[in-house]
Amino acid sequence: MLELVKAGGWPMLPLLLLSAVALAIIVERFWTLRRSQVLPPGLGREVRDWVGRGGQLDPAHIESLRGNSPLGTLLASVLDMRHHPREEMRERVEDVGRHLAHRMERYLNALGTIAGIGPLLGLFGTVVGMIQMFLGIMDVGVGDVNELAGGIGKALVCAAAGMVVAVPALMFHRYFRGRIDGYIVEMEHEAIALMDALDPRNRRSAATAAAGAPVQGGANAAPAGHGAARPAEA
Repeated sequence: MLELVKAGGWPMLPLLLLSAVALAIIVERFWTLRRSQVLPPGLGREVRDWVGRGGQLDPAHIESLRGNSPLGTLLASVLDMRHHPREEMRERVEDVGRHLAHRMERYLNALGTIAGIGPLLGLFGTVVGMIQMFLGIMDVGVGDVNELAGGIGKALVCAAAGMVVAVPALMFHRYFRGRIDGYIVEMEHEAIALMDALDPRNRRSAATAAAGAPVQGGANAAPAGHGAARPAEA
């Protein structure tokens, strides 16, 4: 490996630096974008149950929810707007969602840039190596054909190194983009479910259904009683 780096010459140095930066970004994003950190399991259901039980939505509890995770931040923004119309709540969710998406996409532009310039730097190193080789031919002639082939091989090392850096960077860039898009969709779903739980119409309907269930059963029993009494009257 060290021999290949030496064969590539000084253009290999920026490629090695880019590979180190790309590896650091990949490890950091894997750690930050863990599902348990972005979408804690059961958090959305817990907040909806808390709201449904008529819990006191005190500012301290909402701030604690906001610092819990990106999903908690989005749900806290819904609770902040609970006394506003649904359209305003939806606008706040979209605004906060854009900020959360931008935060989760941190460093991904740098990773995409590395994927784009890696092959170009490799090609640059190859061109530099070929120029140096042909300048040597102009000074001392063609000489040994085997030495000429070895010089061409060394020049192509940079091109191969650029591809080795760029391909994983591009793959992980696309992978993290897809993961973030999936997280955003799930977070929006949880926010909409919370808005439905906060909607006074839905809460009144649920309360009416819960209160009317036993009454409806008694109403059904009354006609049956009347129907049984008619033969006795006759």
